Amino acid sequence: MLLLFGAQHANAAYIVVDTGHTPQHPGAMGANGRVEYLYNLDMSNAVAENLITEGDRVSRVAADGKDIKLTDRTAQAPGADLFISIHHDSMLQEWIDAGRQREFAGFSIFVSKKNAHYKQSLSCAQKIGAEILAIAEKPSLYHATPIAGENRPLIDSHLGIHQYDDLIVLKTAPIPAVLIEIGVIANPDEALRLNQEDVIQQIAHAIAMGINKCEMPATK
Repeated sequence: MLLLFGAQHANAAYIVVDTGHTPQHPGAMGANGRVEYLYNLDMSNAVAENLITEGDRVSRVAADGKDIKLTDRTAQAPGADLFISIHHDSMLQEWIDAGRQREFAGFSIFVSKKNAHYKQSLSCAQKIGAEILAIAEKPSLYHATPIAGENRPLIDSHLGIHQYDDLIVLKTAPIPAVLIEIGVIANPDEALRLNQEDVIQQIAHAIAMGINKCEMPATK
């Protein structure tokens, strides 16, 4: 189901906020036993609220608890200016089993060159990354690790931006698209910190500020 909120005036940006995963397929497990979907829902709620406060139109995807295919997520809001997908990170199970959970912490941002609006996606990712960095969050760089299943090309190590061409929600979006892994919830310290309301609000505000610095025709 598509839920539309926010201002309807002509100059408002129109943002699709995608909550990663669903209750039926909840994603990674946090070190505290809390599933990723719940982290994603809290953060995407806060991002959406910040955007609405700024006067933007917002469509929500996967925030209603209903299952939805990855290929259907990006078809939910034709005519939108940006698709942003909110996730939280894990790491290799063998690293967790070996007690290496605290080796990585921080955010990661992804864009796809298969997106028809790659340059605009990257520009927006840079704006968002700069705002997150400005509140003293740091990129994890976990996904650049040269191991099977990772080793994602780093576009900008300072801002934690990676190229991941085959992420479905990025490559199928008909509009600029960015995916953010907020933090590594397999790390016990991150799992605790990212469950705190003040931290959620601070990061969400930074993401919303970055989005509103993106170049989008609807805001001109």
